[in-house]
Amino acid sequence: MTDDNRKVIAVIGATGQQGGAVVRALQASSEFKVRALTRNPSKHWAIAQEVVEADLNRPDTLNAAFQGAYGVFLVTNFWEKGTDEEKQATAAVRAARDAGVKHFIWSTLPDVESISKGRFHVPHFTGKAKVDQIIKEAGFDYHTFVIAPFFYQNFMGPLAPQKQENGRDGWALPMDPTVRGIHLGDITELGKIVAGVFTKPTEAGNGAYLPLVGDLMSFNEIVDTLNRQGHAFSFTQVPTEIFVALFEGADEIAATFSYFQAHTYLGSDASKEIALANRIAGSSMTTFADWALVNLPAQGK
Repeated sequence: MTDDNRKVIAVIGATGQQGGAVVRALQASSEFKVRALTRNPSKHWAIAQEVVEADLNRPDTLNAAFQGAYGVFLVTNFWEKGTDEEKQATAAVRAARDAGVKHFIWSTLPDVESISKGRFHVPHFTGKAKVDQIIKEAGFDYHTFVIAPFFYQNFMGPLAPQKQENGRDGWALPMDPTVRGIHLGDITELGKIVAGVFTKPTEAGNGAYLPLVGDLMSFNEIVDTLNRQGHAFSFTQVPTEIFVALFEGADEIAATFSYFQAHTYLGSDASKEIALANRIAGSSMTTFADWALVNLPAQGK
């Protein structure tokens, strides 16, 4: 295809981990022209063929940003101060519909409140899940939901091993380390799924849910995997009632791990959805052991 007749895909969150992965995967395809949407185009001018100013909190900026686009990938950032995900997503859906966008892909998460029948309160999951209905009712020709996992990259960031009371590096968390409840994956591979969906809209554009999963593990298995590669990490299970008092925001983290323990990250046996995601992506996803070998090498290895 020439530049002139490639489908334009507008990517919201193009400078983040998910959106960045989508931009890179779409750019690797000859089928698409990527329009990266950012609040600071002058700062990120080199990330895609088109870089356009857009701000989810300023709906007037979205109309022009979506003009002529075939598809939209949307991810919102719960952790950014002042974010109202439902309001932002509603603005994006409305603008995309008005611009004639054919295929809308939303990065969602499981509805913890519904799955746990109100037992666990995890707003950063449930807030995204509540947006799903808005997209289902919008009337796009195609719509698809992708589900990001527990990022392997968390082990290099917010969940990097810390020095513990026993003198060893490791983790102290409110979760039974023997329960296999965490669906993990390399977030850079989300782009493979999204590009696959835009390439094959009839196979997954009817409201399919496509989780990115490289592994389903217990914390003991995570620690054992790393230790077999030359680390000496430890894990301590902290009672929930103690953990929630340790720092601000600990209550939601505790609820998240309690939910994983009771229902798993995805909340159900998602083997069919995972298999479909891998088929759409054209490959299975990287396992934790393979990712850790490259990205978390033991000292001296």
